[in-house]
Amino acid sequence: MYQNRLWREPLIADSRHLNRPLIAGWYRPGIHGLRSGQKAIRAVRQLAKSKDAGHKGTVVIVEDDPGIAESVAYTLGQEGFRTISAADGPTGLAEALAGQPDLVILDLMLPGMDGLDVFRALRKHSTVPVIMLTAKASESDRVAGIEMGADDYIVKPFYMRELVARVKMVLRRAQAGAEPSEEVLRVRGISIDRARRTVTAGDREVTLTPQEFALLECLARNHGRALTREVILQQAWGESEYIDPRTVDVHIRWLREKLEDDPSAPQHILTVRGVGYKMAE
Repeated sequence: MYQNRLWREPLIADSRHLNRPLIAGWYRPGIHGLRSGQKAIRAVRQLAKSKDAGHKGTVVIVEDDPGIAESVAYTLGQEGFRTISAADGPTGLAEALAGQPDLVILDLMLPGMDGLDVFRALRKHSTVPVIMLTAKASESDRVAGIEMGADDYIVKPFYMRELVARVKMVLRRAQAGAEPSEEVLRVRGISIDRARRTVTAGDREVTLTPQEFALLECLARNHGRALTREVILQQAWGESEYIDPRTVDVHIRWLREKLEDDPSAPQHILTVRGVGYKMAE
């Protein structure tokens, strides 16, 4: 009866608690009947081997649950991405630095080295986009990742199609910022070079994450105009199922710490009470 239909997409939480293949929305007649997660994982490995050519980019997956890691790798492979997996913090950091990926999916609860420590070490050498994957659902844990400069986060349990949508969204933002352009935006001593992906404040070069760069560019293009958080999310974050508007506040604070002489009394990125933010003219 299942020959010509797909399974309904399951929530991906913890592969140890699932007794069927983890692949969201995926069914193959030849795979039907597999009863154990281990058999499903072996089948995924065999199918994924043929998905290496013509990839859209490289994604490093740092996740210690083998079922979730295999499921994410398979799904992204089906979308045309090449994936590299690591099951612990030190290996994940090494792969992210050596492999020069386009994106890193980073679980926070990792053996050997905590995910936040991996992120801190990675940011010292790379601005590669990072999506944090975590079972920690509290607001403080989610905000902590964003405050450190993560581009996005997903809380377990999650739907695989949501993960794919967020991967594509983050990559679109990073690639849009990297598109060749001769345009250099200059506002009150801050220069934003889109072609070179560089920012200078006075004579000081400032290192920004891809999301921080997109936010600063949004503000600079609209300098003098007060923008609501919703408008900023639309222009700087792009399409997404939902992003908490307070994410804007966190990124604004980080931009001020990097750009302002005194972040507590900003001269460039101003708060407009009751509205949102604007970049001073």
